[in-house]
Amino acid sequence: MRTRGTLRLATRGSTLARRQASLVTEALEERRYEVELVTVETTGDQITDELIHRLGKTGAFVRELDERVLEGDVDGAIHSMKDMPTEQPDELVTAAVPERGRPGDALVTPNGATLAELPSGATVGTSSLRRRAQLLSERDDITVEPLRGNVDTRLEKLLAPALQEEHQERSEADKERKGNTGNDDFEPEYDRTTDEWFDDLSELEKGALGREVETAYDAIVLAEAGLERSGLAHYVDYQELPTGTFVPAPGQGALAVTARDDETAHEIQSAIDFPRSRVETTVERTILAELGGGCIAPVGIYAVVQGEYVHATVSVFDRDGESSVAASRDLPIESHADAAREFARDLADRGAAELIEEAREESDGDADGVSEEDKPAGK
Repeated sequence: MRTRGTLRLATRGSTLARRQASLVTEALEERRYEVELVTVETTGDQITDELIHRLGKTGAFVRELDERVLEGDVDGAIHSMKDMPTEQPDELVTAAVPERGRPGDALVTPNGATLAELPSGATVGTSSLRRRAQLLSERDDITVEPLRGNVDTRLEKLLAPALQEEHQERSEADKERKGNTGNDDFEPEYDRTTDEWFDDLSELEKGALGREVETAYDAIVLAEAGLERSGLAHYVDYQELPTGTFVPAPGQGALAVTARDDETAHEIQSAIDFPRSRVETTVERTILAELGGGCIAPVGIYAVVQGEYVHATVSVFDRDGESSVAASRDLPIESHADAAREFARDLADRGAAELIEEAREESDGDADGVSEEDKPAGK
């Protein structure tokens, strides 16, 4: 019997957001809370064809949820931490950071190929400036094309060309099979009919068959945590990208519950906060805030608690992955926030600030080149 009352928590409505919200819900229910999820459509959800870095300032998927919290409509909001701006209203706090999921990126291909095995000129899809720069830094002979959508949408876009080609070949083989009815010497190309083949496809593959192909991707890159939490990891072939080279986005793989700075926030923290994940993500977000990269610069920051220290790795690129500033440092855990700020200032002095400023200027140029009908709402 639950005795701690009901918490109303806001969440985005995508499949992944709902799955992530369910993880928070289950953790709170284990601590005897009732949870009611309130679905909120955000500006980021409404603009389906715009790249993330053109959606306006950082927080396109966050602001509307937090506004509901501040207005008192809900007790808290559940976010992917990497979507959260580093600055929050004074009345708002990060009440809890549950245990973090896998922080790294995954390279997904139709056939399980690694990044090194992709052919020269291969097309890789991502909407992330960071991933684009890291990919080009490793493979300057590939093409990186924009890719947006929910996890299932991105996977369908990847799988569509090969599946549609196979469907066409099987349909033609069916016609040939029918034309040779009664011919004992005829050997069909496929053991099963197209209908039998179709019935055995996953829902993801069936969705890909019906998707219009605008860009034929040889691979796509997305967060491994999102792939796993969406329940789709078992349906595709993917390779984990090393976090030392493909340094993740700050907070990637982590969830956060924001709430007003009151007793409810303290209760949520006591119930589901995971101290190690909070320390690691605090280091990452502190470095990001000090550098000022936001979502307009290719910045990767990854921190791991190791005994009395937090091992932090940072990489800052230009947009084409040609120039970079990268370093690692062990930060004392007892002063991790102050040490993170000092580390960031050192990186800025070494050239990271210049790269971020160049990215900001390019971002402003991109926005100026977007037609009125393509600009985010409110711009």
